[in-house]
Amino acid sequence: MSIRPALPSEHAAIRALLADNGLPVQDLTDADVGFLIADTDGAIAGVVGVQRFGDTGLLRSLAVHADARRSGTGGHLVAAAESAAQAQGLRELVLLTQTASAFFTRRGYVAIDRASAPAAVHSSAEFQSLCPASATCLIKSLE
Repeated sequence: MSIRPALPSEHAAIRALLADNGLPVQDLTDADVGFLIADTDGAIAGVVGVQRFGDTGLLRSLAVHADARRSGTGGHLVAAAESAAQAQGLRELVLLTQTASAFFTRRGYVAIDRASAPAAVHSSAEFQSLCPASATCLIKSLE
């Protein structure tokens, strides 16, 4: 398995994987999300995206194909997204999740009140409308 930036030609497959995993895709046409994919022999095993808001990144769209779950793919994708975000000068990553709080807290993310998230991410579609108020907000410093 290798992790690499997604190619434009892979965006339809990324959207399909996200939709299959119940993740929002409605804003992806307009949102500037940098996707990384886990590539296994030319097939997309997983994907993660980071949307930049100043020096804060919104980690979003982590999805792993059913055949690749429990293989460490999700953890490798998150680590790669964190490294890429740090290399791009982002200071922290924020995310909203309905189902993966434990996964992210094991990786150093800390739950915060949604209203306490950096102001820049509040303008995102995820904060505005795509993720319900019941979603857990998590943050991790990259410094």
